[in-house]
Amino acid sequence: MNNYDVIIIGAGAAGLMCAIEAGKRGRSVWLIDHTTKTAEKIRISGGGRCNFTNMNTSPAAFLSQNKHFCKSALTQYTQHDFVEMVKKHGIKFHEKKLGQLFCDVSATEIIDMLLNECAAAGVNYEMGTHVEQVTKTDKGFELLTNKGKACAESLVVACGGLSIPKIGATKFGYTLAKQFDHNIIETSAALVPLTFTDDVLNYCKSLSGVSLDAIVSCGKTSFEEALLFTHRGLSGPAILQISSYWKAGEAVKINMAPHIDVEDFLKDKQVKQPRQEIHNTVNELLPSRLAEMICTKYEAKGRMAEVSNKKIAAIAQAINNWEVKPNGSEGYRTAEVTLGGVDTNDISSKTMESKKQEGLFFIGEVMDVTGHLGGYNFQWAWSSGYVAGQYV
Repeated sequence: MNNYDVIIIGAGAAGLMCAIEAGKRGRSVWLIDHTTKTAEKIRISGGGRCNFTNMNTSPAAFLSQNKHFCKSALTQYTQHDFVEMVKKHGIKFHEKKLGQLFCDVSATEIIDMLLNECAAAGVNYEMGTHVEQVTKTDKGFELLTNKGKACAESLVVACGGLSIPKIGATKFGYTLAKQFDHNIIETSAALVPLTFTDDVLNYCKSLSGVSLDAIVSCGKTSFEEALLFTHRGLSGPAILQISSYWKAGEAVKINMAPHIDVEDFLKDKQVKQPRQEIHNTVNELLPSRLAEMICTKYEAKGRMAEVSNKKIAAIAQAINNWEVKPNGSEGYRTAEVTLGGVDTNDISSKTMESKKQEGLFFIGEVMDVTGHLGGYNFQWAWSSGYVAGQYV
């Protein structure tokens, strides 16, 4: 039987951060993961360059049944704190649009940084470790694993959600939470491409690879970012963002010419450039393949002076207010995160400790806290991991 002060299940972003902080406090830590590769989600993120935080991080960028829950952790450990660690390790990075920070070279630099910090903090770290049973004891928790038995005063659940199962995502964290009487907010794939059937799918397939900036809305929520047509439906940052808010049966509205009233634009062109071909005029607003598709769909051809007001109105509606009903999403296979999870009402926002079981902590994606696209979910991992690390 191996005895530790803290056992952390899950060696991803949150688990690594928690291990570092607990180790710095002189706590003996056993950090374990059932996979054989460390922090795969960090490695594959941001196209291999890891969008490790966002300079605009605030509670407004997170979804949860309890919208106030994330405030304390985000205040205790901010994006600026993590950037300081990155700078301390000499990792070069750059800011893209909307406050997103990426490594100049590779995401593996972030993984190496965290592992080096773990080593400096004396963390015991073991991959390929499967937890077969967790039992509450008088002194804490006893774990039965394929590496033998271990016990600890504090147990941290940092095993993430259901997104991207090919790199190791499982429902283990939710199962363990239920064992200790925690409620699970219904989960679904988030930050994920949306799929379609029939005419819309054929439309998207024919435009596969076309990208443009758009405002995508669902209910009262909207995002203005890039939209991408694919052979399965719609993707790109704007679609991934709205997917976290979309529910089955709801419509999504897309404005493919943000800040331009297309009907006014086309009518103005009729007066000023009556001899210009309609598809060339629409091409001033949209990529050529998309412009051609819309003109073909509404049988609009010839010179601007010859196009009826009815067809101009139809084209304008198709561009400024295209309404579609997704039949679903690509699911957890390609989802960047999991919406829902362990109910935060049963967790202390100041410590990440369970209100139902002393010594049990939850951090990262396993909880019902989901960030927007752009480094916010990593910041939640750093912040929640840091906070738990102060109290385990």
